[in-house]
Amino acid sequence: MEHIVVHRLASVQRILVTGGAGFIGSNFVHHLIANTDASVTVLDKLTYASTRESLAGLPADRVQLVVGDIADAALVEPLVADHDAVVHYAAESHNDNSLSDPSPFIQTNIVGTFVLLEAVRKAGVRFHHVSTDEVYGDLELDDPDRFTEATAYQPSSPYSASKAGSDHLVRAWVRSFGVQATISNCSNNYGPWQHVEKFIPRQITEVLEGRRPKLYGTGENVRDWIHTEDHSSAVLRILEAGRIGETYLIGADGEKSNLEVVRLILELMGRDADDFEHVNDRPGHDLRYAIDSTKLRTELGWTPMFSDFESGLEQTIRWYEQNAEWWAPHKHATESAYAAKGQ
Repeated sequence: MEHIVVHRLASVQRILVTGGAGFIGSNFVHHLIANTDASVTVLDKLTYASTRESLAGLPADRVQLVVGDIADAALVEPLVADHDAVVHYAAESHNDNSLSDPSPFIQTNIVGTFVLLEAVRKAGVRFHHVSTDEVYGDLELDDPDRFTEATAYQPSSPYSASKAGSDHLVRAWVRSFGVQATISNCSNNYGPWQHVEKFIPRQITEVLEGRRPKLYGTGENVRDWIHTEDHSSAVLRILEAGRIGETYLIGADGEKSNLEVVRLILELMGRDADDFEHVNDRPGHDLRYAIDSTKLRTELGWTPMFSDFESGLEQTIRWYEQNAEWWAPHKHATESAYAAKGQ
């Protein structure tokens, strides 16, 4: 299909951000407040992975938090109708958790997205759907290729399958009902406010608490890392100028193996680069993700600020050093759950 509609942010002054108290969503809210004049409503269920504290310090006259479920149509429909755009971050996102219990992933990622799509369809509101590169499956370690917007979907977990399903719903609602929507699929984010269950903050906080970082399996698995500030700027650019019905891949050329990441964390924190321990590999651990963001860069003129992974990682380490009161309450339970799995 040919879609040439461009939706400029000038007409988008009231933005509803789902999942805006979670890691990536809250960083986007901070980015919106710093870089636009928009007012923001955050709709968040406040699960274990999101906190009110992630929105601390933002101006009360521009940011409102509504605690609720995106699958609750009675709540969602009037909220959506009162805004100019919806940016949809809300998702259950931890692969390992999806293997233990897939049901919340289906309910939030598929049913929740359906409820939002119906609401924006009725209200005629612009919609941007934030997805993941995990919908494409994985690549071989020695494969020179990277994911593009034309890569076939091959999800390998209940999490990635649920995100793939939500992407397909968005495309269907664009084609069937004319919903004004765009999609972005992003590589692995890192940065402030990320839960300590995730790979980079887990290793940083292990060092901060005087323990050795944990390397899953051999550590050869590769992720394409992007600082969450760069993800935020890319989503804002797509919201400003993205073509309706199009998908844009967001990446910052940050391919690193888990072994490289752990060693770099140790070096930046003044420890021996080999002072880590091997633990059981994650079940179904995808080998490699890699993003080709050429379309986003050439069509919309976006470029990442943190093109140097080391500088972004160093900034992230400093944040965790300075914000122990935020992550420390979650650390013990997280490590206990990993220990039970030999990880």
